[in-house]
Amino acid sequence: MGYDRGSVLILADGSTGNSSTCLEPRLHIMNHTSYPTRAIPNFCPLIVTKISTRGKCLLPFIYTAYAKELDWVSDGGVNYTNNREECRGSRLVSKNSKRQGGQFSGRWDLDTRGIFTERYGDIAHLITIRVDEQLIQAMVRFWDPAYQCFTFNQEDMTPTIEEYAALLRINNVQFGKIYVKKPKPMTFKKKLVRLTDMTDAWAKKQIKKKNETICIPWSSLRDLVLNHPDMLKRVNLFALAIYGLVIFSKVLEHLEVAVVDFFERLKQGINPVPTILAETFRSLNSCRKIGKGHFIGYAQLLNVWILSHFWKVERTPFHMFSKTFAPPEAYLKKEWPKEVTEQHWVSVFQNLRAEDIMWRAPWIRPSVLLYRVGDQDWIPLLELWGGVGYDPLLVQRQFSSRQFIPATGGLAQSEFAFTGEGYMKRVRDTAKSWKKVHSIELALYADTLTQDYDLWRKQRVNSQQISSTNYTVQNPFSEEMPSELEMARQEFEREKAKMSRDLSALQEENYQLKIDVQIERFRTEKVQKEAEVVRNDLRDLHLENKKLRGTIKNSGLSKSTAEWKEEISNIKGGMEFWKGKAKKEEEKAARAAIELRRKNVEYEMVTAEFANSQSEHQELKKKARDLENMLQSRQQQLDNLLKALEEKNDQYDRDIHAYEGTLQEKEMQLDFLINEIRKAAMQVVQLSDEAEVLSCQFPPSQRSSISEFLEQVKKQGNVARKFV
Repeated sequence: MGYDRGSVLILADGSTGNSSTCLEPRLHIMNHTSYPTRAIPNFCPLIVTKISTRGKCLLPFIYTAYAKELDWVSDGGVNYTNNREECRGSRLVSKNSKRQGGQFSGRWDLDTRGIFTERYGDIAHLITIRVDEQLIQAMVRFWDPAYQCFTFNQEDMTPTIEEYAALLRINNVQFGKIYVKKPKPMTFKKKLVRLTDMTDAWAKKQIKKKNETICIPWSSLRDLVLNHPDMLKRVNLFALAIYGLVIFSKVLEHLEVAVVDFFERLKQGINPVPTILAETFRSLNSCRKIGKGHFIGYAQLLNVWILSHFWKVERTPFHMFSKTFAPPEAYLKKEWPKEVTEQHWVSVFQNLRAEDIMWRAPWIRPSVLLYRVGDQDWIPLLELWGGVGYDPLLVQRQFSSRQFIPATGGLAQSEFAFTGEGYMKRVRDTAKSWKKVHSIELALYADTLTQDYDLWRKQRVNSQQISSTNYTVQNPFSEEMPSELEMARQEFEREKAKMSRDLSALQEENYQLKIDVQIERFRTEKVQKEAEVVRNDLRDLHLENKKLRGTIKNSGLSKSTAEWKEEISNIKGGMEFWKGKAKKEEEKAARAAIELRRKNVEYEMVTAEFANSQSEHQELKKKARDLENMLQSRQQQLDNLLKALEEKNDQYDRDIHAYEGTLQEKEMQLDFLINEIRKAAMQVVQLSDEAEVLSCQFPPSQRSSISEFLEQVKKQGNVARKFV
């Protein structure tokens, strides 16, 4: 893979081979030198109760019930056995979840997954990442709401827009276009109808109200996600489920109306990263201030972000700079510390040093840094239920750049909720500020800290330590009267603290002035370059003019005043001619425009007639389909009749063949009889001839006795002659 799988953050005992036995809590980086534990003086950690990350119950359900069935990840990619056992009592993972999971037969091919990634980035990969709750709870202890950053020992770290954008790999968005809640958005029912292609009655039936929040249960969308006939709708609904159940999970098992509104705005090309980052910051602020509660930020993304800054590599492999490189996939292939307790993580962060941190994450690409918007010294962010700000100049070291003193004035008061009076004005101001973004290309430096920043950072840490340890109030009556020297020392300390604050303010102002000077210097250099270009162009024009005059003089083109006047008058006459011609052309164009409008009216009439004819055509098509169906049925009947006729013809052929045989036999018999008759006839003829001869031989007296007999014989002979 190009990186060392052994270079991971672990908590171990003296040997590197036994990572499960944590005898002494300390930071150990493999392939690097181990350092002893260093303690912070006067460190008073925050007592935080258990912070729940709701995603741990939602992620196994989505993974086992949908993502795995869609073949998004392999079976051996992530093990959710522990999470599934922890969520056994949740209503979300029901007893028949296995039976339901077996019914999910639809699988996505590579093209469909490519469409999902192109639209929504790597959010589907991040749902397969198991959240380390002990790590998140330990991180919350070190969150500083005043500066919107994690303060580990003396090191400041915070997620940035650029880092989250690199992790999510969402490319088809406008970087400076953020989500802004509309004052009068579309109704929730219309949004559901548009998203699901279902009826108004169905949408109205699914809308619920949980804790004064309008939402829709996940169970209502689950069947649509799996069985919707439109593949693009299934892709969109699956992405909506991830945004509503994992990224912005506020109501358990339900998708809130604000999430649906945000998801609808994604089609307009808004950048979801500032919204996700703002939700993470506000959740951290809430958990840090209250000391308990639900962390509803994107816990998986925060988990990957912090561990990536301990991803030690000797040299960044080239494939990490490819557009197809997915940081979550590379994260899943590495081995990270497991079963580390919250106390051990606290000890690690408490003793963290700059050399232990991979300041520039290995997957971050060289890019510009968005450092301010509008007239603000920091970046205001808006999420679904409020707003907050953060200062990326506070963590320039995360981009391997030199760290200066950041301008953080007003950052502590930047958080607000979408309730009460005046919040709409802050929303409008934030949206207006984002119309003018300021980016800067950061140069890479080996030494990333300036002396001014080091001094400012130490003063800020010391002031925090003093405020954190001053919990008890001393009884003034139990103390002795201080001496003049003690009073002078206290006065000196107060003056010193005041001068330090003034110095910090001046340093911040000086830093801002340096930035302004650099910008003005850049503008001045740009103007000077443009002026130099103009001077060169003017010099070239003078030379060309000089050459032209010399050419005119040498070629004899110089004319007298009268000749020039005559030529000018001719030119004016030509201009009048062309003006008249242009006027005629304009009149012709006007007539053509009138004709065009008339043609447009005719075209609209033809279009209307075409629409009517198209409707008639549809009716004719319907009738034609009916006739085709009738013709098919008649054709089937005709085929059956033809088949029966063929069978009858075959039977008739067989009968005729039999009749022909019988007829031949009869003809043979008849020929035989005819021959016999002919023979008999011949004999009768012979008898007739003989009778005639006999009649002539007998005398007339004897003829009378046999004359009748002979006459009959002659008659029979005449009859027999016909047969002969």
